[in-house]
Amino acid sequence: MYAFDIERPSTVADAVKLLSDSVESQPLGGGQTLIPTLKQRLASPERLVSLGGIDEIRGICQDDAGRICIGGATTHAEVAAGAGAFPALAGLAGNIGDPAVRNRGTIGGSLANNDPSACYPAAVLGAGATVVTNTREIAADDYFQGMFTTALDEGEIITEVKFPVPERAAYMKFEQPASRFALVGVFVAKTADGVRVAVTGASEEGVFRWAEAEAALNGDFSASALEGMSPGADGMISDLHGSSEYRAHLVGVMTRRAVAAA
Repeated sequence: MYAFDIERPSTVADAVKLLSDSVESQPLGGGQTLIPTLKQRLASPERLVSLGGIDEIRGICQDDAGRICIGGATTHAEVAAGAGAFPALAGLAGNIGDPAVRNRGTIGGSLANNDPSACYPAAVLGAGATVVTNTREIAADDYFQGMFTTALDEGEIITEVKFPVPERAAYMKFEQPASRFALVGVFVAKTADGVRVAVTGASEEGVFRWAEAEAALNGDFSASALEGMSPGADGMISDLHGSSEYRAHLVGVMTRRAVAAA
């Protein structure tokens, strides 16, 4: 590890100020992605700005619209324990990584990084959540913009994520056993406005909505409505864990399982 400075602001305003001055700085959530990145010399900021001590962006509540509102610095373990009004989300958080990862990693850090195999992006996109930052609110459909790419501007901080609670929902993950990242993960949510299906772990472009499955499920919300369906293999990730065709097949399998569970 190379030498760097670390700051621990206690307010969002102080964190934004540190991130916007002349020193090359990077925000630090739980560090589950950033620290390994620094160790591999894939990033080398002069200063890390830790968000873990900012109480105003930590915790879980329910707003007047019935949405589950989760602070950006809330850990996976806290989401698993405190999002009981949205069981699919709590279950997703409780199966991220291992206990060490769940007690350090944060929802804001995961969404800001937007790893193509992370679980939270599927929940946010599948539920049609809203990502709140220190300057604005961003709809899920506008937030994710490709592998490791989001709508966040330089120095912008995720302060909260607002999840509408669907009528039915479930998340199914076929995990890579060493990392417990999703080889393919599918989040299905049924609301009064229709069905949303979000897929993580499969595409070279990161999390995406599977429109054909949504159309079929809007007509018949049952696993049988998806029988024989899978997305095309073009653009799917192909690596030592599975070919693009294998991942495309898994998307169909995990979507049917998620619908059955929902």
